[in-house]
Amino acid sequence: MTATPRDRLRENASGVVATLVTGTWLAAMFTGQDWWLAALLVGYVVVVPITGILFGDEDDDDDRRDGRSRDRRQRDATDDDSTQDALETLRQRYAQGELTDEQFERKLERLLDTDSLESAEDRVRAERERE
Repeated sequence: MTATPRDRLRENASGVVATLVTGTWLAAMFTGQDWWLAALLVGYVVVVPITGILFGDEDDDDDRRDGRSRDRRQRDATDDDSTQDALETLRQRYAQGELTDEQFERKLERLLDTDSLESAEDRVRAERERE
């Protein structure tokens, strides 16, 4: 499951914009420009948040990718797949390359932060039914 540069740019738009904002105000500051502080403030208070709103955060992107991979899994799935617990499903998705390391760790942490494994399974089922 190889992502194109365009996909990676979209997934990391906020980080790319934050890096560009940082580079701009740092370059302006080191070259003695008077507008470096304005670039810093406008960049972090306006530009970076708007980018986050327009392109969504990582969880939104995960949900979109999860929807596509979930459709593919549903076509290939058997009845036994629906009885697997949430942790095993998460491990399988990671092993199949559907999740990056960061996504797996974030979802695992979210899963382990739930009250019980049963409540996590219920949440996963509810998300699947909504889609």
